[in-house]
Amino acid sequence: MPVDHSLLYELQMLLGKLVCLRPRHEDDVAVLHAELYENVSGRSRSHLQGWVPIPSGPRSPYAVPAPSESAAVFSVVERATGDLAGEASLWGIDLHNRSAHLGLSLRPAFRGRGLGTDIVTVLTDYGFRTRGLHRLQLETLTDNAAMIAAAARAGFRREGTLRQSGWVNGVFTDDAILGLLAQDWSDSCDAQQSAPTSEVPATQTQ
Repeated sequence: MPVDHSLLYELQMLLGKLVCLRPRHEDDVAVLHAELYENVSGRSRSHLQGWVPIPSGPRSPYAVPAPSESAAVFSVVERATGDLAGEASLWGIDLHNRSAHLGLSLRPAFRGRGLGTDIVTVLTDYGFRTRGLHRLQLETLTDNAAMIAAAARAGFRREGTLRQSGWVNGVFTDDAILGLLAQDWSDSCDAQQSAPTSEVPATQTQ
């Protein structure tokens, strides 16, 4: 009987409804670098640091990382197609305070498909259930309505605003701070499990 390699591939990943999160592969680097890093305006919005030209390769921000206690780096694969959809990470992992930050970026062709909420949900489950963290946080520009909505659907609460905290594409911008505690996440999971099942499947949205 032939081996289903696609199934074995998925078993190595963190699975959501729409996405799989897996380790970064060398083949991912050039694609992510070209579509995410070399998009100067987009990269400047997602990473509040001055953009400098960096070639694809070992110095790329999307290069395969060495194992680290302070970050867990993933490539995002769309389950429906098996295509590389973007990147995601838990970063700034603080083992003493049991906290971390979430981050993600999608390739342009994969935006608007509802993947963002699923990525945040999978990262959240990994952070709390697998890593035993107590608090997760994400930061995004206040005009990034899609990211804020995705985080809210995954249970994050808007906790505050850092006024004019970043210099982005020629202007100072505000950052929204969203957070989620392990107990709130656990309570939400319990509520979902105890809720009656609807006869009509819910529509996936983002």
